[in-house]
Amino acid sequence: MRPLLSLILVLSVLIGPIITLPNGAPESVCDTMLPFHGGGIPPLTTASPFRITPVTSVVGSGQELQIEIESFPANVVFKGFMIQARNRFPPNEVLGQFELTDESAVKLINCAGESNTATHTNTNTKKDLALEWIAPSNFKGEVVFNATIAQEYDKFWVGLVSTPVKIVESGQNPPPVVGISTTRQPPSTTTVPPYVAPTSAATDNSDPIYEGCGSTKGCFGFPEGCVSSRNCQAVVATIVQGERYIFEMKSGHNRPAYIAVGLSNDAKMGDDSVVECVPEQGTVNAYASWTSAGPYGVSRQGIAQNFIRLLEKSYVDGVIHCKVERDAVTTVKGQRFDLINGKYHLLLATGKKADSTHVSYHDIGRHVSGVPLALAEVGPVQGASKLLLRLHGAFMLTAWIGTASLGMLLARYFRQTWVGSQLCGKDQWFAWHRFLMVLTWALTVAGFVIIFVEIGGWSKVDNPHGILGVVTTVLCFLQPIGAYFRPHPGTKRRPLFNWLHWLGGNLAHIIAIIAIFFAVKLQKAELPDWLDFILIAFVAFHVFMHLIFSIFSWIQIGGCVSERRNNQRVTSLQMADMTPSRNSMSSMDRKQDAAFSGFRKVMLFFYILIIAAFVIALVVIAVLAPINDAVESIKKQIMNQ
Repeated sequence: MRPLLSLILVLSVLIGPIITLPNGAPESVCDTMLPFHGGGIPPLTTASPFRITPVTSVVGSGQELQIEIESFPANVVFKGFMIQARNRFPPNEVLGQFELTDESAVKLINCAGESNTATHTNTNTKKDLALEWIAPSNFKGEVVFNATIAQEYDKFWVGLVSTPVKIVESGQNPPPVVGISTTRQPPSTTTVPPYVAPTSAATDNSDPIYEGCGSTKGCFGFPEGCVSSRNCQAVVATIVQGERYIFEMKSGHNRPAYIAVGLSNDAKMGDDSVVECVPEQGTVNAYASWTSAGPYGVSRQGIAQNFIRLLEKSYVDGVIHCKVERDAVTTVKGQRFDLINGKYHLLLATGKKADSTHVSYHDIGRHVSGVPLALAEVGPVQGASKLLLRLHGAFMLTAWIGTASLGMLLARYFRQTWVGSQLCGKDQWFAWHRFLMVLTWALTVAGFVIIFVEIGGWSKVDNPHGILGVVTTVLCFLQPIGAYFRPHPGTKRRPLFNWLHWLGGNLAHIIAIIAIFFAVKLQKAELPDWLDFILIAFVAFHVFMHLIFSIFSWIQIGGCVSERRNNQRVTSLQMADMTPSRNSMSSMDRKQDAAFSGFRKVMLFFYILIIAAFVIALVVIAVLAPINDAVESIKKQIMNQ
């Protein structure tokens, strides 16, 4: 008998952890929803891969509502569950009733009410389970569905909550809102029983990665200032415990394929030691890698992996989270990285592509700390200055949206306007044309030099903005040189110069505008996608004004005005002398303006106002990028005053 009892005891110990609440949750845990596993195994505090989803956000009293238990990634299964609907606000009583739709998988229990809680009947694996719930007929307000999900006997989450569902009077015909959200949100969790209903919608402000930032650990993320507002697109926290150096990283913006942090001596990509966190087959793996500058790339080949250790990981609904410990002193590619005594720039990056050997370009985001950091020193971490980048954008936008557009318009349509009035010894149109184009040349050259200083060489980005910018700058640079050596008016080569000068200027302008469109797609520029619509509006307005001026020039040339006016040379594409000579015009031409001169002056005034508005708007968006974050920051400052 004694051996038999021993065998039974051993089998119970071995089988116990395998069986997960085989008959479902008992009514004794109605309030806490906390399983009593193994004498008190605590629930998990990590992010859960499961989500509780009501199919509508509004339901009439007494009507049915379908509730789904979903998993992300989709291949994750569970064995046990307990779910009930509670009043969103105190006293948080259990409400409504569940329908028994599948006796083989679901059973109903009574928690201070009939059939108001659903649980499992067996420990078979389950996935994407649907339940039917009936809203109470005597309640109007908001409820949330709260659940406990057990993946294994010792692996379960308590307090998974749904988004709120509003119960309205049945006769109000609630709107057929299908799906709570078009974007999958990570499930919110509470793991400390008893159950407490949420008082507000879950937000990223409760993310524990931000706890202790600036006091017990250093935190660095992008966009700039996101750590204080707790809404980073990507963030890394450096935790130092004695000689243990831990990097905690998190990113979910645009469903990244990786998040990585590098240690750099010079704040530039190249010859940096990197730690990557990469989702692979539903889990997250950590790798050590190395960046190279010529040619640019990141590789794990030849990099030892034994100086990093993955401590925690999760990948839920496209959000990567990991904690990686790194040895305090390492030698990588012949370079010594001493985290105890050395100071390093932090390079934080995320991207949309990664494969089995390396991560690809950081097309979601990249940020660099402004100064080298001693990781053991806790305090605010500022990003590198973006002043040069912003100046480049401001200079180029002012040059090619503003001064070049206006200068070329004056040369084309205003040669016989303000006749007899001169500025610095030159006709008004030529003096202003020359001033505006010299300003365009100066802004373009300055912007070109600034961006090369900022980047430190040729851009590695897969975007034609760089090559288009170089072509624009070369054409712009050659224009005043060609004008300086222009043939004298009346010589046979003068028409050829006029055509080449016109062609070079117009090509530079068109290519510059195309380059600005491509700049919107640059991650580093941080420009909103809707900026394209402002640029399209500018192009449409610019073309429309040229069309208006050209129509009136064609009317004049076509004989719709007096013969005397027809003899005046105000064509839409005049290739005569670009700098008027007193000998090249008749005395009559020099005495009065061409036809429609007053109309052209009014339209020019209107054009200047609109172009100035475009330039101001575009420069503000470029300088304050990302503009949405800047606007929110300004609003908060105003509200706090």
